[in-house]
Parts: sequence; structure tokens; C-alpha cells
Amino acid sequence: MIDYLEQFGGVVGIPGWVLQAFLIILAALLLELIYRSFIKRLEGFADKTRHHWDNAIVYAGKRPISLLIWWQGLVMAARVMTPHTEFVYFSTEFLGGLQQLGLVVAATWFLFRLTTGFERAYVAERRKRNESFDITTVSVLGRIVRIAVVLTGVLTILSILEIPISGFLAAGGVGGIAVGLAARDLLANFFGGFMVFMDRPFSVGDWVRSPDKEIEGVVEQIGWRMTTIRKFDKRPMYVPNATFTTITVENPSRMTHRRIFEHIGLRYDDQAVVKPVVDDIRAMIMAHEDLDTSQTTMVHFDNYGPHSLDIMVFCFTHTTVWTTYHAVREDVLLKIGAIIARHGAEIAFPTRTLKLEQAEQMAREQAREEQAHATV
Repeated sequence: MIDYLEQFGGVVGIPGWVLQAFLIILAALLLELIYRSFIKRLEGFADKTRHHWDNAIVYAGKRPISLLIWWQGLVMAARVMTPHTEFVYFSTEFLGGLQQLGLVVAATWFLFRLTTGFERAYVAERRKRNESFDITTVSVLGRIVRIAVVLTGVLTILSILEIPISGFLAAGGVGGIAVGLAARDLLANFFGGFMVFMDRPFSVGDWVRSPDKEIEGVVEQIGWRMTTIRKFDKRPMYVPNATFTTITVENPSRMTHRRIFEHIGLRYDDQAVVKPVVDDIRAMIMAHEDLDTSQTTMVHFDNYGPHSLDIMVFCFTHTTVWTTYHAVREDVLLKIGAIIARHGAEIAFPTRTLKLEQAEQMAREQAREEQAHATV
């Protein structure tokens, strides 16, 4: 084949090695075009399947293999051109290392994209089946695998380039100390995010609040440096992860029940019907289908208040949904009001009673005293 190209090049006046290098690059071009057509058809086939895993594999191999075809084609063309020209000259060892380098770069890129594709496929599959999953765990595991892939690729490239890894690691250790001192807050946020992942005090989608700081809202994203919380007025709040290592965090999304805790006050004039009212309210609470009476449930006359006879109502709802809870609480309060009205009683409100007869008697006594002093 080479002799034929030499003879053909002599006929057309072009060196055979130039034709050989040209044909190698042309073959790489044609091979890359065929691969593009193949991968496009494969994408269409993958989109028609029920699963997303094949999409992840197609996504992972789409660009890295194209890069590998061009990289290897150019290296092979350089191998042909090197012995015949000074313009393009590389040693055999260098070209061999460059060829290996292309394989490592393409493999690293392929594994990086494959991890991303599998992460997306896993999330899509779970959402398609309406299955619950922790997206924070999936995201963190994906990041860890990608970091491991990149580090492995970098170390392999250093080995191919014959760069001493021990010296590199020693220099990295000294540099790491300097960077650590200069970026303490960044490292604190990184480890804070790691502790959030390990301890799992909350996940994406949870409603969280802190009694120590003005933090309350729904978790939208947990990053390595900060966590995004959407407040109830729809404003985003960006909280550094180091904050969560020093504050108390409540997670209302993980509550098992919601509590109804009320004090209902009756007038002092209704003291005779307090016990029947309490008994009827207790019976209503115990029979209410939206209340979980297996939890602590109490209805008792609780206190002689300044202007009312206080009845304590303490119970828990089955639901933890905020809107549904308020509907149940409204129904309970309206039924309590109906029970009070049925017994002819009324709910108390702050009042002040003036005893006029006693006031008139005190006024007459004061007038007699003044008259007696005047006579003296």
C-alpha cells in the first residue's frame, strides 16, 4: 500500500507520505461522520425505549469517542509526517505518550459523562414510577464519583507524562496548608455540607426553620458551599453550610402529627354548665375522624381566669399537611362553639363590672363624714 502511494505520488508530483497522512486524516473524518450518523440513530432508538439507562450510555459516548477518533487520527498522521519533514517532528516516545494521553482523556471524559447520565436516569426513573427518593444523596454520590474519576484521570496523565507523583503530592500538601489557612470559611462550608449529608437533618423539599436565626422555608438545593432555602414569601435565602453546625434546626416536614392546643373561655355566669360543656367537647373530640385519639388527647376545665372559666383542648390531627390541618382545626373550633351555644353559654371576653349600689352607699358614707367634720 505504501509503495503504491509512493508510485502514485510520483505520478502526480506529491510525496507519498503526504498522501498517506492526507488519507489518514480523511479516514478519521469519514469515520467520525459515520460515528455521528450512528450515534444519532442510536439516540432516536434510545428515546423510544421505556428506560433512561440507554440514554445515559449514548450521552456518555457521544463526544468522547468523537474526540478519540480525531486525536488518534492526528497522532497517526504525525507519525507518518515526522520522518520526512522538520516542520512536523516529534519523537516516537512523545507520539506514543500522546496517543496514550488521548485514550486516558477520552476514557476520563466518558466516565464523567456516564456518571452524570446515570444520575439523571436514576432520578427520571424514580419520578416516572412516582417513587420517593432522596435527591440529595443521589447528587452527592454523583459528585463523589465524578471527583474520583477526575482525580484518577489526572494521576494517570501525570504518570504518562513521567511527572513524579510523590513530589506533586508533597507540593500539593504545602499548597493545601496555605490554601486552607486562606480559605477557612470555604473549607468550613464544605465540611458543613458533608455533615449535612451524613447526618441528614433535612433533604431537598423539606420545610426547615431555626429558632436561633431567622431561617425558615423550603430547601431547594444543598450544595457543597451553601444551601438554598425558598422562604414562604418566595424569596430565596442562601445559607452557608457552616451555619448548620452551630445552630438548632427544626424540620417540621418530618412531624408525624399536627397539634391543636386551645383555651376556650366561658363567662363566670355559665359556671353551672361548665362540666356538661367539657363532657360534650371531649365526646366530640374522641369521635372526630380527623383526630388521632391514640395520641395524647385532653379536654379539661383548666383555670379560673381573670375574666373567664378556661377550658383546655389538646389533641393531634392525622394529617400533617398545612392547609388540611387548618380545615380540621376550623371544624373543631366551630363544633366547640356550637356545643357552647347549645348549653346556653357564651364565650367570655374581657369585661368590667361596676357595683352601683355599693358605690352609692360609699358616697353617702363619705358625705356624712364630711358633714361631721364640718360641724366640728
